[in-house]
Amino acid sequence: MSVVLAIITAAITAYVVLYYNVLRGSRCRSTVMLKGKTAVVTGANTGIGKATALDLARRGARVILACRNKEKAEAAVYDIRRESGNAAVLFMHLDLASLKSVRDFAETFLKTEPRLDLLINNAGLMLAGRTEDGFGMMFGVNHLGHFLLTLLLLDRLKASGQSRIVNVSSRLHQKGSVDFNTLSTHKDLVTGQSLWHCFMGYCHSKLCNVLFTRELANRLEGSSVTCYSLHPGVVATEIGRNISLWMRLPQLLCSKLFFLTPEGGAQTTLHCALQEGLEPLSGRYFTSCTLDEVSDMARDDGLAKKLWEVSERMCGLS
Repeated sequence: MSVVLAIITAAITAYVVLYYNVLRGSRCRSTVMLKGKTAVVTGANTGIGKATALDLARRGARVILACRNKEKAEAAVYDIRRESGNAAVLFMHLDLASLKSVRDFAETFLKTEPRLDLLINNAGLMLAGRTEDGFGMMFGVNHLGHFLLTLLLLDRLKASGQSRIVNVSSRLHQKGSVDFNTLSTHKDLVTGQSLWHCFMGYCHSKLCNVLFTRELANRLEGSSVTCYSLHPGVVATEIGRNISLWMRLPQLLCSKLFFLTPEGGAQTTLHCALQEGLEPLSGRYFTSCTLDEVSDMARDDGLAKKLWEVSERMCGLS
């Protein structure tokens, strides 16, 4: 019995050490307060987005939860107001799977909000299917919707002084690619709807996030707006909630022991949004609150520029 107890004790000790030194992740160390500042966080009704919005609200920001599901978003608004003591937290409807909804959100925001200091493009999904406009769901939501949203709000960001755009990507961008022929013929970056296509579609969309950030930084050079992309870590969120239970079961089991909490997963987003002195690193990619390298394809300025031009046409901006 003593041997078994010793083994259990050693295992628990090892896990605690692993958790606090590796699994818990890095922390955003910025003490910046945001009184008088306005932030928009997409997909803020749950997971990393909600944790990000809560932290910004605690710092005194006016926080707008840009979400598709009204019921869940209003519940999140209630939670964040209660936990932060900040009443300036509100919901605005945004469905990134509809370019019309993106335009409607931007129109409402620009009519009602005089400033925008932080745009956190956080929402993301891993789901097959098509958007309202016929694009592949992950390409349309994870990239194209955020692309249009950012461009429609860019003048307000510029008018608000030192402002930042943060695009939540993933380390899986390293497995991604952009095939413009497939994009032209299928309005998507994959050709099928299988589980493998779904996984690769997610990787491709996350590469688009990094490429978008890179080209955006080039176009913003000399302005008061900077932008960053990031890998939040392996986080226990609801991103795979639309996948069948038997496919999610291994993730659910592992997530309880080894994945970051949403609050832990929000730290690199907060670092990119708040850390002083990051302006010279506009366009760069971060992991664990630290500057990190991207794949060779993600450093291709020609690819980034072409993706921008194609995205403009798909959004009806050119």
